[in-house]
Amino acid sequence: MNFGFGARDVAIDLGTANTLVYLRGKGIVASEPSVVAIDQDTGEVHAVGSEAKRMIGRTPGRISAVRPLRHGVIADFEVTEAMLRYFMRLVDQPRFGRPRLVMCVPSGVTEVEKRAVIDASASAGARQVQLIEEPLAAAIGAGLDISEPRGHMVVDIGGGTTEVAVISLGGIVVSESLRIGGYELDDAVTAHLRNEHGLAVGSTTAEDIKVTLGSAWPEVEDLEMEVRGRHLESGLPRSVLLNSDEIRSALAEPVQAIIDAVKETLERTPPELAADIPITGILLAGGGCLLRGFGERISDETGMPWHLADSPLTCVAIGSGMALEEFNAMETGDRMARRAARRAAITPEPGA
Repeated sequence: MNFGFGARDVAIDLGTANTLVYLRGKGIVASEPSVVAIDQDTGEVHAVGSEAKRMIGRTPGRISAVRPLRHGVIADFEVTEAMLRYFMRLVDQPRFGRPRLVMCVPSGVTEVEKRAVIDASASAGARQVQLIEEPLAAAIGAGLDISEPRGHMVVDIGGGTTEVAVISLGGIVVSESLRIGGYELDDAVTAHLRNEHGLAVGSTTAEDIKVTLGSAWPEVEDLEMEVRGRHLESGLPRSVLLNSDEIRSALAEPVQAIIDAVKETLERTPPELAADIPITGILLAGGGCLLRGFGERISDETGMPWHLADSPLTCVAIGSGMALEEFNAMETGDRMARRAARRAAITPEPGA
């Protein structure tokens, strides 16, 4: 029996913060937080996605709302498998359909981490799985012509990772995968409030502060925001007034780490491709690049022009979906790479 009969190809951007599902012929059909609410005693899944995210910090003791991915890779295999199965059920497939699947992964993942993604996808119902690196998918989804022999730089800031890559002739030439993303920015806000104001706030509040007041460049509008939390000494609710300058200082360390990764990648770029970047500019993608003044900060530190992807939150998923059209070519290329690796392993080096 052909269990793949009639099934439509699917692409999934499995992110630390959000998961997007692209169905061939329809486009993006689902976009939900990568959160699962699970019963710790029985292992039963109570909710996935938006409903589970609303439970964070509000569940009884035996139910835990967790993010099964950390820094773009699988931290909890079984929960990730359950989450993938949920997202694949959202796609309108034949009853016994097992689709071919393209999955996004950070450029810095290990072979073990890649195998975990493939195994979880297969267990969730995929017939065949191909992986695509996130910077490459972002470039495709943003409409860059990556097939030409010209250097394009992509900076993709997700929830758990920042991907910096220079792309030419359809592949990544130089890349840097930094395990810093939107959640590290949230943690920086939380730590600042705890250390400077003695105030404890949840992850949702920290994210709201980052989005409202956060910035990477001083020449942006100065804003204020009243924040409520639990005072650490008294244990009672208390509010403080925060402003943009204070939060920019709180975010300074992780933001500088991202900027340094961009500069290091430029330094490692071959001269011919590096000469293209002032012309093609730096493409910014991912939710983290929406931090106010981030583009201006990159331009000031590197001297390179920048441009924001038309749809920074979805361009990775769109690029993965466009790669579905080349699924057979990806599969052939993967087989050729495996054969070459096997030949290299059994061929003795000269003089050995």
